[in-house]
Amino acid sequence: MNGNLLIYLGIGLIVAGIAYKYGLLDWFGNLPGDIKYQTEHTFVFIPIVSMLLVSAVVSLIMWFFNR
Repeated sequence: MNGNLLIYLGIGLIVAGIAYKYGLLDWFGNLPGDIKYQTEHTFVFIPIVSMLLVSAVVSLIMWFFNR
């Protein structure tokens, strides 16, 4: 494994942790198209649209760094 990859992953985790701490990720799971189903004994959460958005952003970042 490349050492630079570990450094970038660490920086990414630090940025994500700071964003989570200060409430910048409150939108995740609350977008239209995210599925939440709850009964008395069951809770199902499928963040389809949120994960599509995260995937698109990560793909753009990876494309930018690989140019």
